[in-house]
Amino acid sequence: MAETKKASSSIDRTLLVCCGTGCIANGAQAVAAALTKAASAMEKKGSLRVTVSLKGGIKETGCNGFCENGPIVRLMPDDISYYHVKPADAADILNHIAGKGEIVERLLYKNDEGKKVLSQKENPFYAKQHKIALRNAGLIEPGSIKDYVDRGGFDALKKALTMKADTIISEVEKSGLRGRGGAGFPTGQKWRQCASYEETPKYVVCNGDEGDPGAFMDRSILEGDPHSVIEGLLIAARAIGAVEGFMYIRDEYELALKNVRKALESARASKYLGKNILGSGWDFDISVVRGGGAFVCGESSALMASIEGRVGEPRTKYIRSVQKGLWDKPTVLNNVETLVNIPHIILHGAANYKKMGTQASAGTKVFALVGKVKRTGLVEVPMGTTLRQLVFDIGGGIPDKRSFKAVQTGGPSGGCIPASLLDLPIDFDTLDKYGSMMGSGGIIVMDDRTCMVEVARYYTNFLAEESCGKCTPCREGLRRMLEILTDITAGKGRPGDIELLEETGIAMKEASLCGLGKSAANPVLSTTKYFRSEYEAHIKKKTCPAGVCPKLTSFLIVKNKCKACGLCKKSCPVSAISGQKAKPHLINQKLCVNCGSCRIACPFDAIDTKGGDAGKKETKPAAKKPGAKKPVAKKPVAKKTAKKVAAKKPVAKKPAIKKAAKKPTVKKATAKKADKKAPVKKTNKKTPVRGKTTRGRASK
Repeated sequence: MAETKKASSSIDRTLLVCCGTGCIANGAQAVAAALTKAASAMEKKGSLRVTVSLKGGIKETGCNGFCENGPIVRLMPDDISYYHVKPADAADILNHIAGKGEIVERLLYKNDEGKKVLSQKENPFYAKQHKIALRNAGLIEPGSIKDYVDRGGFDALKKALTMKADTIISEVEKSGLRGRGGAGFPTGQKWRQCASYEETPKYVVCNGDEGDPGAFMDRSILEGDPHSVIEGLLIAARAIGAVEGFMYIRDEYELALKNVRKALESARASKYLGKNILGSGWDFDISVVRGGGAFVCGESSALMASIEGRVGEPRTKYIRSVQKGLWDKPTVLNNVETLVNIPHIILHGAANYKKMGTQASAGTKVFALVGKVKRTGLVEVPMGTTLRQLVFDIGGGIPDKRSFKAVQTGGPSGGCIPASLLDLPIDFDTLDKYGSMMGSGGIIVMDDRTCMVEVARYYTNFLAEESCGKCTPCREGLRRMLEILTDITAGKGRPGDIELLEETGIAMKEASLCGLGKSAANPVLSTTKYFRSEYEAHIKKKTCPAGVCPKLTSFLIVKNKCKACGLCKKSCPVSAISGQKAKPHLINQKLCVNCGSCRIACPFDAIDTKGGDAGKKETKPAAKKPGAKKPVAKKPVAKKTAKKVAAKKPVAKKPAIKKAAKKPTVKKATAKKADKKAPVKKTNKKTPVRGKTTRGRASK
């Protein structure tokens, strides 16, 4: 139980209400309004002196990171965090501040031992994090330049204005900072290459086009701390001699766009941007460009084409953008997270930054931890932290007593890492070595009820839709892999499919034009490598071991486990489950659509799986039921009929082939050219044709 005490009225306090996108969706703005209204009412009554007890006021901040527990309200400097706050809780929170009430214990977070904790430092989600990129997250109002300056904002810019450009670049090089957008290219090296070209004008670009499913790192920073990104972009421009900058932000990020524009306006008004910045004689300004709505525009050359007003398609990289980028001029493009690290490096030095992380991957990395894990949200940890520490220590492990199966890193183009590799350190080179990638920082956790074949199909489908289609290996490779994976999950897989997937994936990695195509096969190649047995079960046994693929799964209720609670019955969308109180329930297989809702709803693990529709058809090929008129003898008749049909097939078809062979026209054709027999075999109706094409097999 947390210590309950009344607040001292002599301390100047601030109430920070998280108003990131996640908390807003849960009603954070209504909470902020309720706190403001209640504080005003209490002040009129004389029970709360806002100017004394709550001198810092009530602020709407950016994301705290622990999104699933929002809205979050944090009282500073006491460092008390309240979770799942509702407008009705406002009075209790303010009474504690006024010294008339105690800490609101019902709103505190319970740790893994069930103990209620006050501070974020005691919260297991925050305790092992080390924040540099998220240093201001949840502590400042995004639109307040005063809040940012009070926390040391623009001090790094002031220092950079007194430094030579080469010195700035050297400091970034010594820090070991690598691009956080996914490629991991050394930031200082990129800057030096661009600075070495004499052609002008030069440009700097911030890549805020975050398109990975489940990723929201850049979004959180742009929404909650836009001035840090602006300061980083200013220092980059100063280092390479750029005259103009662009912030390319995903079109769907409405709040980020709003806060960035407001931050730019306040920076101009305070002389941090525009003409004669801080009296240095240096002119530089930044424009905001809304993204084109395409995943591929996250690729550097496609992004620049989009800024120029052209179709967002990548180009070959025999000439790099540092030499010919925007409008064929030298350009540096950095990711949002890369840029927010720059002020820290310039202000505190490269040596300080390099203390964290590994030798080859210095500093920290922000991850979006999502999926089948107890604690989800934004996490910033030093490079080299293991997957186990991230998933189990910070994330709290797998919910509902399920077992860990895999984790996908790096977004839709990342690979899936199995449980046997949980102790891998998270850094650029290690993940790449084991078939995955750092990517922008998405971490998706999967439990034992996740079908890895379906995971590969899902991401391949996403990438096939988002491919620009410019190069053949990516365009056609993704389509062919998607067709094969769709067939496998539908029970139509056949021997050789796994090998064909691997062959196609390797060809894509070698021949594709841009990073999307080169990495798009990772979900497939990693799952065929680490979870090959699941593919074989889908193809050979026509079953889905995880019980996910509807055509390869059937559900049944285990009688000795069923508690007759009725939750499965309530969750079934087609009313396929029947049963009475105190009696095990039953699933009507004829009505069941194999959606799996019952298994999710059951708290007793009483729903089991077995081979699905495809598996049944494999063991009982007879579709017709001549004996259906005799219900009593239904099973025996079906078996006999199946035998008769099976016996008649060769007898019925062999004479037909012989007769066709005896036709004079066929004989003449055979006499002239014997190899024309092959096309006759190829047009046989038995040849399996999947969908609209033969999945590229005809050419083989």
